[in-house]
Amino acid sequence: MKQELLEKYNVPVPRYTSYPPANYFHDGFTSRDYADAIRKSNRQQPEFISFYFHIPFCLRLCHYCGCNSYAAPEPEIIDRYVAALHKEIDLVLPLLDKKRKISQIHYGGGTPTSLPALELEELNAHVLNEFYSIAKPEIAIECHPGWMKGRDWAKLTKIGFNRFSIGIQDFNEQVLRTVHRKAPLLQPEEIVATLRSCEVRINMDFLYGLPHQTEASFSETIERAVSLKPDRLVTFSYAHVPWAFPRQKVLAKAGLPSDDEKSRMFEAARKILCEADYQPIGLDHFVRKDDELYTALQNGQLHRNFQGYCTRRTTGQVYAFGVTGISQLGTAYAQNTKNIMEYIEKIEAGVLPVAKGYLLSREEQVTREVIEMLMCNYRIDWNELSEQLSIPARSIKQATAYDETRLREFADDGLIEFDKNQIRMTPEGRLFVRNVAASLDKLMLGTNKSFSKPV
Repeated sequence: MKQELLEKYNVPVPRYTSYPPANYFHDGFTSRDYADAIRKSNRQQPEFISFYFHIPFCLRLCHYCGCNSYAAPEPEIIDRYVAALHKEIDLVLPLLDKKRKISQIHYGGGTPTSLPALELEELNAHVLNEFYSIAKPEIAIECHPGWMKGRDWAKLTKIGFNRFSIGIQDFNEQVLRTVHRKAPLLQPEEIVATLRSCEVRINMDFLYGLPHQTEASFSETIERAVSLKPDRLVTFSYAHVPWAFPRQKVLAKAGLPSDDEKSRMFEAARKILCEADYQPIGLDHFVRKDDELYTALQNGQLHRNFQGYCTRRTTGQVYAFGVTGISQLGTAYAQNTKNIMEYIEKIEAGVLPVAKGYLLSREEQVTREVIEMLMCNYRIDWNELSEQLSIPARSIKQATAYDETRLREFADDGLIEFDKNQIRMTPEGRLFVRNVAASLDKLMLGTNKSFSKPV
């Protein structure tokens, strides 16, 4: 990436894991609104159900973390929290059409593997016993290898988890010590061998832009990761937002890499992965050619929800349980309270613990489809969207902040190619797909919201 383009386009823009972004949610959206939105979602697309469980507890908090996580409290609070998850399920499930099928279950955090396998199994059973599932649903869990022994990995496979996202972040122990992350308890090679013997899918997550990371050191980490042959590998750009997560201030004192160094880390990692025959997916994922995400990308059918990238086969409306969980429905978002005790007390009182949310206008629903197509498939085909949404292409453009002058600037800089029918990201421009998406977003016109940089 040319330095002048990096300086021009490495500016704060939304990540667009949702549209609108979560910082547009507001507290005028109530528990009653959420219940109404759940009922309406039974008649909306996608028809499949995706359940998300947020386990906020961590045995040790990492300084870089931008997730809603908390130091593990006393055991009785954890027990009440797990009981509240079951009660929240009981509040939501009667509102769902039992003819719908489960396509995904995902556990995030925090550290989901801080809970005993038996409790995770009981949560899975609570929802799986109430609905049919699609063939081969994805039942996934984010794992912290710093606290897991060999038998812990094996137990999770026996209770039905078939995709494991292993939070490595970096193999460099100096980096891990600085960010206050515990190194894997077992050698990664041993973890992979255990999971491979159980025939499950393996993701590995890495983070670049941390103190003490360099292009050379991060390249060593990615080369080791490639030797382990995970099915998917993710290279997240560290988002330094200390105004939102004050614990990140420690990392600035330790010294963060420059934007230019971060860019070189990503490019070096991308080169290593592509030479190892991994295929780039979206912003930060790399997958093997036999992965269904790659097939979906080739067919222009890649999709994304709060569970991450997925295919049309597995995508569903997301119903989230636990503190800060975000439900992503056909026409609405709802986010639970972030306070653990408030969450428990509301659930025990029989109240859905919604703190804020967002009801999308028809124009925003159209814009969401446009931005999702671009973010997932690196292209927008206005005629394809017209057929999909049953509205004229010109009306779709009018719903967005479509501006040919702005698009021509992207094209002159080599980021996109476009005509009246399509917008396509160039291979060189994909790093800044968020910038192009933001140019189509009416909510970005004069916004005062804060976002992270692409690199």
